[in-house]
Amino acid sequence: MNAKLSILFYAKRSKTSSEGLVPIYLRVTVDGERIELTTKRFIQPEKWSVEGNKVKGTTAEAKAINSFLDTLKAKVYEYQQELIRENELVNAENMRNKILGVEKRSHMLIAIFEQHNADLKALVGKEFAVATYDRYITSLKHTTNFIKWKYKVSDIDIRKIDHEFITSYEFYLKSVCNCCQNTAVKYIKNFGKVIRICLANGWLERNPFFNYKSKIKEVERVFLSQDEIETMFNKEFANERLNLVKDIFLFSCFTGLAYADVKKLTRNNIGIGVDSERWIFTNRTKTDTRSNIPLLPISTAIIEKYRNHPQAVNQERLLPILSNQKMNSYLKEIADLCGIHKELTFHIARHTFATTVTLTNGVPIESVSKMLGHKNLHTTQHYAKILDLKVSNDMKALKDMFGNGKQLVIKKATGS
Repeated sequence: MNAKLSILFYAKRSKTSSEGLVPIYLRVTVDGERIELTTKRFIQPEKWSVEGNKVKGTTAEAKAINSFLDTLKAKVYEYQQELIRENELVNAENMRNKILGVEKRSHMLIAIFEQHNADLKALVGKEFAVATYDRYITSLKHTTNFIKWKYKVSDIDIRKIDHEFITSYEFYLKSVCNCCQNTAVKYIKNFGKVIRICLANGWLERNPFFNYKSKIKEVERVFLSQDEIETMFNKEFANERLNLVKDIFLFSCFTGLAYADVKKLTRNNIGIGVDSERWIFTNRTKTDTRSNIPLLPISTAIIEKYRNHPQAVNQERLLPILSNQKMNSYLKEIADLCGIHKELTFHIARHTFATTVTLTNGVPIESVSKMLGHKNLHTTQHYAKILDLKVSNDMKALKDMFGNGKQLVIKKATGS
């Protein structure tokens, strides 16, 4: 959208000099916002034509001043075109800087974002996971497309980023990109890291996220029940590929490891724990946090089953795992064959470990959190919230107490 620009010259009588002369001022209005600057030219008040917006008469003085004002007016329009060519916003601040010849070093958002991603890429495998890098690449793509959609430019000075920019970006993600609430918030969070870089370097004077609030919507995590686990465990398929996928999925159900963590396991990740039993010792791919997990019998049996599998041997992996896409595709078929009416994905195994396998069976939440490799207990508490069965078990002792001669007598209510 083109900015509406108007130019006016006027004699500022409030600044009449001791000699009785008044300065000629330039007023530039951009979309209703004014800037006023002196032209450093002075005349007698009666010589100024308000209607003509110039000096009256045809004297040499009048012609010289009017010629100067015409040149200045042409320069203002030229500055407007320069801002457009430089992909800068045509606003009062930028026009003032152009007229006064103030050159500010521009720090452009997309350029900063690209540099951040380049630095992050160099640290993949050292401080960051590939998935983290991929997420920021997608976030950069959304940010680039947003400023093209909103401002019709390929990049924007970070000084132009304000609260309205953030809220408009969130609206764009939800409306144009059709992102759900949580996905939009995550992209905004990624964008926020770039803003923090700008603040730390002093390129921004004010945090545009000040007073911005957007919450993650609580999502009900899907997991398998004990009966569904047993149904899958006991089901044998004619297709060996389905049996393989089933076994590796169950391995994750009883270890809590995500797909990426199962995929990278080797025999070197199996060791003896503090209890002299076999444990898995690994670092989570996503967060690089330590995750030490005692092996349950079913997990050990699955490891032994595939000890000599050609794919596992050739790739020096603990298990012959397929691609995540293929695993999820086969899991949908397995769910149908087992009569499990849930949208089955590999990550549901991790949820199942946290809920059905551990918390439901009385494993303390602190231990579950450590095995899952969570950085804080708050993340694990999301699983505890959805376990009505656990609430029932926790209350059972209290019910038994009141059922063994310790009942409270509730008197019948009477009307007043």
